[in-house]
Amino acid sequence: MDKFDVIVVGAGPAGSAAALVCARAGLSTVLLERGEFPGAKNIFGGVLYTTVLSELIPGFLENAPLERPIGSRRFSILSEKGELAVGFRDVRFGKTPFNNSFTVLRAKFDRWFAGKAEEAGAMVIPQTMVEELWFENGKVAGVKTGREGGDLRADLVICAEGANAFLLRKSQLREKFSPRSMAVAVKELLALPQGVINDRFQLEENEGAAYEYFGGAVNGLVGSAFIYTNRETISVGLGCTIESLIDHKISANTLLDQFKNHPAIRPLIKGAEPQEFSAHLIPEGGYRQIPKMAAEGLMVVGDAAHLVNSSLYHEGTNLAMASGKLAGETAVEAKRAGNFSEAFLKRYLDRLNDSFVMKDLKRYAGIGDWAHANPGFFRDYPELALELMKDFFTISMASKGDIQKAVWKKLRRRVSLFRMAKDLFQFKKVMFPS
Repeated sequence: MDKFDVIVVGAGPAGSAAALVCARAGLSTVLLERGEFPGAKNIFGGVLYTTVLSELIPGFLENAPLERPIGSRRFSILSEKGELAVGFRDVRFGKTPFNNSFTVLRAKFDRWFAGKAEEAGAMVIPQTMVEELWFENGKVAGVKTGREGGDLRADLVICAEGANAFLLRKSQLREKFSPRSMAVAVKELLALPQGVINDRFQLEENEGAAYEYFGGAVNGLVGSAFIYTNRETISVGLGCTIESLIDHKISANTLLDQFKNHPAIRPLIKGAEPQEFSAHLIPEGGYRQIPKMAAEGLMVVGDAAHLVNSSLYHEGTNLAMASGKLAGETAVEAKRAGNFSEAFLKRYLDRLNDSFVMKDLKRYAGIGDWAHANPGFFRDYPELALELMKDFFTISMASKGDIQKAVWKKLRRRVSLFRMAKDLFQFKKVMFPS
Protein backbone atom coordinates (compact mmCIF):
# COMPACT_ATOMS: atom_id res chain seq x y z
CA MET A 1 0.00 0.00 0.00
CA ASP A 2 1.30 3.44 -0.99
CA LYS A 3 2.58 5.65 1.82
CA PHE A 4 3.23 9.39 1.51
CA ASP A 5 4.51 12.09 3.77
CA VAL A 6 1.45 14.26 3.06
CA ILE A 7 -1.95 13.73 1.47
CA VAL A 8 -3.84 16.88 0.51
CA VAL A 9 -7.57 16.45 -0.10
CA GLY A 10 -8.96 19.02 -2.53
CA ALA A 11 -7.16 20.92 -5.31
CA GLY A 12 -8.65 24.35 -4.74
CA PRO A 13 -6.44 27.34 -3.86
CA ALA A 14 -5.88 26.14 -0.27
CA GLY A 15 -5.02 22.56 -1.21
CA SER A 16 -2.74 23.46 -4.10
CA ALA A 17 -0.90 26.02 -1.96
CA ALA A 18 -0.29 23.39 0.73
CA ALA A 19 0.83 20.78 -1.81
CA LEU A 20 3.15 23.29 -3.50
CA VAL A 21 4.93 24.18 -0.25
CA CYS A 22 5.26 20.54 0.82
CA ALA A 23 6.52 19.32 -2.56
CA ARG A 24 9.08 22.12 -2.86
CA ALA A 25 10.51 21.06 0.49
CA GLY A 26 10.99 17.51 -0.78
CA LEU A 27 8.06 15.86 0.99
CA SER A 28 6.36 13.06 -0.92
CA THR A 29 3.01 14.71 -1.55
CA VAL A 30 -0.20 13.60 -3.25
CA LEU A 31 -2.97 16.04 -4.14
CA LEU A 32 -6.38 14.39 -4.54
CA GLU A 33 -9.23 16.05 -6.45
CA ARG A 34 -12.69 14.59 -6.98
CA GLY A 35 -13.38 16.67 -10.10
CA GLU A 36 -12.40 15.69 -13.61
CA PHE A 37 -9.53 18.13 -13.22
CA PRO A 38 -8.63 20.76 -10.60
CA GLY A 39 -11.15 23.57 -10.96
CA ALA A 40 -13.74 21.51 -12.83
CA LYS A 41 -16.24 21.84 -9.97
CA ASN A 42 -14.91 24.95 -8.26
CA ILE A 43 -16.58 28.35 -8.51
CA PHE A 44 -16.52 31.70 -6.76
CA GLY A 45 -17.76 35.20 -7.42
CA GLY A 46 -14.81 36.19 -9.48
CA VAL A 47 -12.14 38.26 -7.65
CA LEU A 48 -8.82 36.65 -6.77
CA TYR A 49 -6.59 38.47 -4.28
CA THR A 50 -2.99 37.63 -5.02
CA THR A 51 -0.81 38.83 -2.14
CA VAL A 52 -0.14 35.27 -0.97
CA LEU A 53 0.13 33.95 -4.52
CA SER A 54 2.87 36.49 -5.23
CA GLU A 55 4.87 35.00 -2.33
CA LEU A 56 4.33 31.43 -3.51
CA ILE A 57 4.95 32.14 -7.20
CA PRO A 58 6.72 35.52 -7.58
CA GLY A 59 6.44 35.53 -11.37
CA PHE A 60 2.80 34.47 -11.56
CA LEU A 61 1.83 37.54 -13.64
CA GLU A 62 3.79 36.12 -16.57
CA ASN A 63 1.69 33.01 -17.13
CA ALA A 64 -1.20 32.74 -14.66
CA PRO A 65 -4.60 32.58 -16.43
CA LEU A 66 -5.89 35.90 -15.11
CA GLU A 67 -8.84 37.66 -16.72
CA ARG A 68 -8.66 41.38 -15.78
CA PRO A 69 -7.09 43.46 -13.01
CA ILE A 70 -9.75 45.23 -10.94
CA GLY A 71 -9.45 48.97 -11.46
CA SER A 72 -13.07 49.96 -10.89
CA ARG A 73 -15.34 49.16 -7.94
CA ARG A 74 -18.97 50.06 -7.47
CA PHE A 75 -21.36 49.49 -4.54
CA SER A 76 -25.09 49.87 -5.17
CA ILE A 77 -28.34 49.51 -3.30
CA LEU A 78 -31.38 48.68 -5.39
CA SER A 79 -35.09 49.25 -4.94
CA GLU A 80 -37.70 47.79 -7.24
CA LYS A 81 -37.10 50.47 -9.86
CA GLY A 82 -34.06 52.46 -8.77
CA GLU A 83 -30.37 52.37 -7.89
CA LEU A 84 -28.22 54.41 -5.53
CA ALA A 85 -24.52 53.81 -6.12
CA VAL A 86 -21.07 54.90 -5.08
CA GLY A 87 -18.06 54.04 -7.22
CA PHE A 88 -14.30 54.15 -7.02
CA ARG A 89 -11.70 54.02 -9.76
CA ASP A 90 -7.98 54.74 -9.79
CA VAL A 91 -5.71 54.43 -12.82
CA ARG A 92 -2.86 53.48 -10.46
CA PHE A 93 -4.58 50.11 -10.00
CA GLY A 94 -3.91 49.53 -13.71
CA LYS A 95 -0.18 49.19 -13.10
CA THR A 96 1.86 46.39 -11.55
CA PRO A 97 0.99 44.86 -9.09
CA PHE A 98 -2.58 45.87 -10.09
CA ASN A 99 -3.70 46.22 -6.46
CA ASN A 100 -3.30 42.43 -6.15
CA SER A 101 -6.90 42.02 -7.40
CA PHE A 102 -7.94 40.14 -10.53
CA THR A 103 -10.96 38.43 -11.96
CA VAL A 104 -10.32 34.79 -12.80
CA LEU A 105 -12.25 31.72 -13.86
CA ARG A 106 -11.62 28.91 -11.42
CA ALA A 107 -11.70 26.17 -14.07
CA LYS A 108 -8.61 27.78 -15.61
CA PHE A 109 -6.86 29.15 -12.55
CA ASP A 110 -7.17 26.11 -10.27
CA ARG A 111 -5.88 23.82 -13.01
CA TRP A 112 -2.86 26.10 -13.52
CA PHE A 113 -2.17 26.40 -9.79
CA ALA A 114 -2.38 22.64 -9.21
CA GLY A 115 -0.03 22.29 -12.16
CA LYS A 116 2.53 24.40 -10.31
CA ALA A 117 2.29 22.02 -7.36
CA GLU A 118 2.78 19.14 -9.79
CA GLU A 119 5.85 20.81 -11.31
CA ALA A 120 7.26 21.07 -7.78
CA GLY A 121 6.92 17.31 -7.36
CA ALA A 122 3.41 16.70 -6.02
CA MET A 123 1.42 13.84 -7.52
CA VAL A 124 -1.94 15.25 -8.65
CA ILE A 125 -4.69 12.62 -8.91
CA PRO A 126 -8.07 13.88 -10.20
CA GLN A 127 -11.38 12.01 -10.37
CA THR A 128 -10.76 10.58 -6.92
CA MET A 129 -13.41 10.82 -4.25
CA VAL A 130 -12.10 10.57 -0.70
CA GLU A 131 -14.85 8.81 1.22
CA GLU A 132 -13.42 9.00 4.73
CA LEU A 133 -10.34 9.61 6.79
CA TRP A 134 -8.39 6.56 7.83
CA PHE A 135 -7.71 6.36 11.58
CA GLU A 136 -5.18 4.20 13.41
CA ASN A 137 -4.98 4.35 17.19
CA GLY A 138 -6.89 7.63 17.28
CA LYS A 139 -4.60 9.27 14.71
CA VAL A 140 -5.40 10.19 11.12
CA ALA A 141 -3.17 7.85 9.11
CA GLY A 142 -4.44 8.31 5.57
CA VAL A 143 -7.59 8.33 3.45
CA LYS A 144 -10.01 5.84 1.97
CA THR A 145 -11.07 6.56 -1.59
CA GLY A 146 -13.72 5.20 -3.91
CA ARG A 147 -11.09 3.63 -6.15
CA GLU A 148 -10.32 -0.05 -6.04
CA GLY A 149 -7.08 -0.39 -4.13
CA GLY A 150 -7.03 3.38 -3.83
CA ASP A 151 -6.66 3.72 -0.06
CA LEU A 152 -3.59 5.75 0.79
CA ARG A 153 -1.51 6.12 3.93
CA ALA A 154 0.37 9.21 5.08
CA ASP A 155 2.00 10.74 8.12
CA LEU A 156 -0.21 13.78 7.63
CA VAL A 157 -3.48 14.67 5.90
CA ILE A 158 -4.32 18.27 5.00
CA CYS A 159 -8.05 18.64 4.51
CA ALA A 160 -8.97 21.23 1.86
CA GLU A 161 -12.25 19.65 0.79
CA GLY A 162 -14.34 22.84 0.78
CA ALA A 163 -17.35 24.21 2.60
CA ASN A 164 -19.32 20.98 2.96
CA ALA A 165 -16.44 19.32 4.82
CA PHE A 166 -18.00 15.86 4.61
CA LEU A 167 -14.83 14.15 5.84
CA LEU A 168 -14.65 16.27 8.98
CA ARG A 169 -18.33 15.83 9.76
CA LYS A 170 -18.18 12.09 9.14
CA SER A 171 -15.19 11.86 11.48
CA GLN A 172 -16.98 14.03 14.09
CA LEU A 173 -14.25 16.64 13.89
CA ARG A 174 -16.73 19.34 12.97
CA GLU A 175 -20.31 20.06 14.00
CA LYS A 176 -23.07 20.25 11.43
CA PHE A 177 -23.23 23.78 10.05
CA SER A 178 -26.21 26.01 10.83
CA PRO A 179 -28.38 27.58 8.07
CA ARG A 180 -27.24 30.98 9.33
CA SER A 181 -23.56 30.22 8.88
CA MET A 182 -23.77 29.02 5.27
CA ALA A 183 -24.75 30.87 2.11
CA VAL A 184 -25.96 29.54 -1.21
CA ALA A 185 -24.28 31.28 -4.14
CA VAL A 186 -25.45 30.99 -7.74
CA LYS A 187 -23.64 32.39 -10.77
CA GLU A 188 -24.06 32.64 -14.50
CA LEU A 189 -21.18 33.18 -16.90
CA LEU A 190 -22.42 35.35 -19.76
CA ALA A 191 -20.46 35.93 -22.98
CA LEU A 192 -20.03 39.44 -24.42
CA PRO A 193 -17.41 40.83 -26.83
CA GLN A 194 -14.49 42.50 -25.08
CA GLY A 195 -15.25 45.87 -26.64
CA VAL A 196 -18.86 45.74 -25.50
CA ILE A 197 -17.78 44.98 -21.94
CA ASN A 198 -15.35 47.91 -22.00
CA ASP A 199 -18.03 50.30 -23.28
CA ARG A 200 -20.77 49.24 -20.88
CA PHE A 201 -18.57 49.30 -17.80
CA GLN A 202 -16.52 52.30 -18.94
CA LEU A 203 -13.24 50.41 -18.85
CA GLU A 204 -9.90 50.85 -20.51
CA GLU A 205 -8.37 47.94 -22.38
CA ASN A 206 -7.69 45.01 -20.01
CA GLU A 207 -9.18 46.92 -17.05
CA GLY A 208 -11.72 45.10 -14.89
CA ALA A 209 -14.70 46.07 -12.76
CA ALA A 210 -16.27 44.62 -9.63
CA TYR A 211 -19.88 45.68 -8.97
CA GLU A 212 -21.59 44.72 -5.70
CA TYR A 213 -25.36 45.10 -5.15
CA PHE A 214 -27.41 45.08 -1.94
CA GLY A 215 -30.96 45.62 -0.71
CA GLY A 216 -33.50 45.02 -3.46
CA ALA A 217 -30.87 43.14 -5.44
CA VAL A 218 -31.74 40.14 -3.26
CA ASN A 219 -35.24 41.15 -2.12
CA GLY A 220 -33.87 42.48 1.15
CA LEU A 221 -32.46 39.11 2.22
CA VAL A 222 -29.17 38.74 4.08
CA GLY A 223 -26.85 38.61 1.11
CA SER A 224 -25.72 40.49 -1.97
CA ALA A 225 -25.40 40.25 -5.73
CA PHE A 226 -22.48 40.94 -8.04
CA ILE A 227 -21.22 41.50 -11.56
CA TYR A 228 -17.54 40.95 -12.35
CA THR A 229 -15.95 41.52 -15.75
CA ASN A 230 -13.72 38.93 -17.38
CA ARG A 231 -11.99 39.21 -20.76
CA GLU A 232 -14.94 38.21 -22.92
CA THR A 233 -17.49 37.17 -20.31
CA ILE A 234 -19.13 38.64 -17.24
CA SER A 235 -19.85 36.79 -14.02
CA VAL A 236 -23.36 37.59 -12.73
CA GLY A 237 -24.61 36.10 -9.49
CA LEU A 238 -25.64 36.43 -5.88
CA GLY A 239 -25.38 34.75 -2.52
CA CYS A 240 -27.75 34.63 0.47
CA THR A 241 -27.62 32.75 3.74
CA ILE A 242 -29.62 29.53 3.83
CA GLU A 243 -31.57 30.80 6.84
CA SER A 244 -32.60 33.93 4.98
CA LEU A 245 -33.74 31.94 1.93
CA ILE A 246 -35.77 29.59 4.11
CA ASP A 247 -37.37 32.40 6.11
CA HIS A 248 -38.46 34.21 2.92
CA LYS A 249 -39.47 30.99 1.13
CA ILE A 250 -37.61 31.84 -2.05
CA SER A 251 -34.88 30.12 -4.06
CA ALA A 252 -31.55 31.60 -5.06
CA ASN A 253 -32.36 30.87 -8.72
CA THR A 254 -35.55 32.95 -8.50
CA LEU A 255 -33.61 35.81 -6.95
CA LEU A 256 -31.01 35.62 -9.72
CA ASP A 257 -33.71 35.85 -12.41
CA GLN A 258 -35.20 38.89 -10.66
CA PHE A 259 -31.79 40.51 -10.33
CA LYS A 260 -30.99 40.09 -14.03
CA ASN A 261 -34.32 41.69 -14.94
CA HIS A 262 -33.81 44.77 -12.75
CA PRO A 263 -33.77 48.00 -14.82
CA ALA A 264 -30.27 48.83 -13.54
CA ILE A 265 -28.93 45.42 -14.56
CA ARG A 266 -30.66 44.66 -17.87
CA PRO A 267 -28.60 47.18 -19.90
CA LEU A 268 -25.36 45.72 -18.56
CA ILE A 269 -26.14 42.16 -19.64
CA LYS A 270 -28.24 42.86 -22.75
CA GLY A 271 -27.46 40.44 -25.55
CA ALA A 272 -25.12 38.36 -23.42
CA GLU A 273 -25.07 34.67 -24.24
CA PRO A 274 -25.26 32.22 -21.29
CA GLN A 275 -22.24 29.93 -21.18
CA GLU A 276 -22.35 28.34 -17.77
CA PHE A 277 -24.45 28.09 -14.60
CA SER A 278 -23.02 27.05 -11.24
CA ALA A 279 -23.97 26.92 -7.59
CA HIS A 280 -21.87 26.68 -4.48
CA LEU A 281 -21.96 26.79 -0.69
CA ILE A 282 -20.00 29.56 1.01
CA PRO A 283 -19.11 29.45 4.72
CA GLU A 284 -20.37 32.74 6.18
CA GLY A 285 -19.93 32.03 9.88
CA GLY A 286 -16.45 33.52 10.00
CA TYR A 287 -14.37 33.50 13.16
CA ARG A 288 -17.15 32.19 15.43
CA GLN A 289 -17.72 29.13 13.26
CA ILE A 290 -14.12 27.99 12.80
CA PRO A 291 -13.92 24.25 13.60
CA LYS A 292 -11.06 22.34 15.12
CA MET A 293 -8.21 22.92 12.69
CA ALA A 294 -5.51 20.58 14.01
CA ALA A 295 -5.76 17.02 15.25
CA GLU A 296 -3.47 13.98 15.40
CA GLY A 297 -2.12 13.72 11.85
CA LEU A 298 -4.51 16.31 10.43
CA MET A 299 -4.76 20.01 9.52
CA VAL A 300 -7.77 21.83 8.03
CA VAL A 301 -7.48 24.70 5.56
CA GLY A 302 -9.57 27.00 3.37
CA ASP A 303 -13.36 26.86 3.20
CA ALA A 304 -13.38 23.63 5.22
CA ALA A 305 -12.13 25.75 8.12
CA HIS A 306 -14.65 28.59 7.46
CA LEU A 307 -11.82 30.94 6.51
CA VAL A 308 -13.92 33.48 4.58
CA ASN A 309 -14.08 37.20 5.28
CA SER A 310 -17.74 38.05 4.59
CA SER A 311 -17.35 41.80 5.07
CA LEU A 312 -17.40 44.19 2.11
CA TYR A 313 -14.11 42.63 0.99
CA HIS A 314 -15.74 39.25 0.25
CA GLU A 315 -12.31 37.69 0.59
CA GLY A 316 -11.89 33.94 0.47
CA THR A 317 -9.23 32.84 -2.00
CA ASN A 318 -6.45 34.84 -0.36
CA LEU A 319 -7.30 33.41 3.06
CA ALA A 320 -7.45 29.95 1.52
CA MET A 321 -4.00 30.23 -0.04
CA ALA A 322 -2.59 31.72 3.15
CA SER A 323 -3.92 28.85 5.25
CA GLY A 324 -2.60 26.30 2.75
CA LYS A 325 0.81 27.96 2.73
CA LEU A 326 1.00 28.04 6.54
CA ALA A 327 -0.23 24.45 6.84
CA GLY A 328 2.40 23.41 4.31
CA GLU A 329 5.15 25.14 6.28
CA THR A 330 3.97 23.40 9.44
CA ALA A 331 3.94 20.05 7.62
CA VAL A 332 7.57 20.56 6.62
CA GLU A 333 8.52 21.26 10.24
CA ALA A 334 6.56 18.23 11.43
CA LYS A 335 8.35 15.97 8.96
CA ARG A 336 11.75 17.23 10.02
CA ALA A 337 10.86 16.71 13.67
CA GLY A 338 9.15 13.38 13.01
CA ASN A 339 6.25 14.67 15.07
CA PHE A 340 2.69 14.76 13.70
CA SER A 341 0.90 15.08 17.00
CA GLU A 342 -1.90 17.54 17.59
CA ALA A 343 0.30 19.47 20.00
CA PHE A 344 3.00 19.94 17.35
CA LEU A 345 0.55 20.75 14.54
CA LYS A 346 -0.93 23.56 16.60
CA ARG A 347 2.03 25.55 15.32
CA TYR A 348 -0.20 25.95 12.27
CA LEU A 349 -2.75 27.78 14.45
CA ASP A 350 0.00 29.96 15.87
CA ARG A 351 1.00 30.92 12.35
CA LEU A 352 -2.60 31.67 11.42
CA ASN A 353 -3.14 33.81 14.52
CA ASP A 354 -0.07 35.86 13.67
CA SER A 355 -1.23 36.40 10.08
CA PHE A 356 -3.82 38.70 8.52
CA VAL A 357 -6.15 35.70 8.25
CA MET A 358 -7.19 35.47 11.89
CA LYS A 359 -6.70 39.16 12.52
CA ASP A 360 -9.25 40.02 9.83
CA LEU A 361 -11.66 37.26 10.81
CA LYS A 362 -11.60 38.40 14.44
CA ARG A 363 -12.16 41.99 13.34
CA TYR A 364 -15.34 41.11 11.49
CA ALA A 365 -16.51 38.31 13.77
CA GLY A 366 -19.89 39.90 14.53
CA ILE A 367 -21.11 40.59 11.00
CA GLY A 368 -23.16 37.43 10.55
CA ASP A 369 -25.19 37.74 13.75
CA TRP A 370 -25.63 41.48 13.21
CA ALA A 371 -26.95 40.99 9.68
CA HIS A 372 -29.64 38.56 10.78
CA ALA A 373 -30.57 40.70 13.80
CA ASN A 374 -30.92 43.85 11.65
CA PRO A 375 -32.95 43.00 8.55
CA GLY A 376 -33.82 46.68 8.15
CA PHE A 377 -30.37 47.35 6.74
CA PHE A 378 -31.09 44.96 3.88
CA ARG A 379 -34.72 45.94 3.25
CA ASP A 380 -36.09 49.05 4.99
CA TYR A 381 -33.15 51.44 4.78
CA PRO A 382 -32.31 50.74 1.11
CA GLU A 383 -35.94 51.22 0.07
CA LEU A 384 -36.23 54.41 2.11
CA ALA A 385 -32.97 55.81 0.77
CA LEU A 386 -34.05 55.27 -2.85
CA GLU A 387 -37.47 56.77 -2.17
CA LEU A 388 -36.00 59.88 -0.56
CA MET A 389 -33.51 60.34 -3.38
CA LYS A 390 -36.34 60.07 -5.92
CA ASP A 391 -38.27 62.78 -4.08
CA PHE A 392 -35.19 64.97 -3.76
CA PHE A 393 -34.47 64.93 -7.49
CA THR A 394 -38.07 65.11 -8.73
CA ILE A 395 -38.55 68.35 -10.66
CA SER A 396 -41.83 70.16 -9.95
CA MET A 397 -43.26 73.64 -9.40
CA ALA A 398 -42.30 73.41 -5.72
CA SER A 399 -39.23 75.32 -4.60
CA LYS A 400 -36.09 73.42 -3.79
CA GLY A 401 -36.46 74.47 -0.16
CA ASP A 402 -39.99 73.02 0.03
CA ILE A 403 -38.85 69.82 -1.63
CA GLN A 404 -36.02 69.39 0.87
CA LYS A 405 -38.36 70.08 3.80
CA ALA A 406 -40.79 67.47 2.49
CA VAL A 407 -38.00 64.91 2.18
CA TRP A 408 -36.89 65.61 5.74
CA LYS A 409 -40.46 65.25 7.06
CA LYS A 410 -40.90 61.93 5.28
CA LEU A 411 -37.67 60.68 6.80
CA ARG A 412 -38.85 61.70 10.28
CA ARG A 413 -42.20 59.96 9.77
CA ARG A 414 -40.66 56.72 8.53
CA VAL A 415 -37.91 56.25 11.10
CA SER A 416 -36.97 57.90 14.35
CA LEU A 417 -33.64 59.68 14.47
CA PHE A 418 -32.82 57.84 17.69
CA ARG A 419 -33.36 54.45 16.03
CA MET A 420 -31.35 55.51 13.00
CA ALA A 421 -28.46 56.72 15.14
CA LYS A 422 -28.52 53.49 17.13
CA ASP A 423 -28.61 51.34 13.99
CA LEU A 424 -25.80 53.30 12.36
CA PHE A 425 -23.70 52.97 15.50
CA GLN A 426 -24.16 49.19 15.46
CA PHE A 427 -23.36 49.11 11.73
CA LYS A 428 -20.17 51.06 12.30
CA LYS A 429 -19.26 48.80 15.21
CA VAL A 430 -19.32 45.58 13.14
CA MET A 431 -18.18 46.95 9.77
CA PHE A 432 -15.52 49.40 10.96
CA PRO A 433 -14.46 48.20 14.42
CA SER A 434 -11.82 50.21 16.20
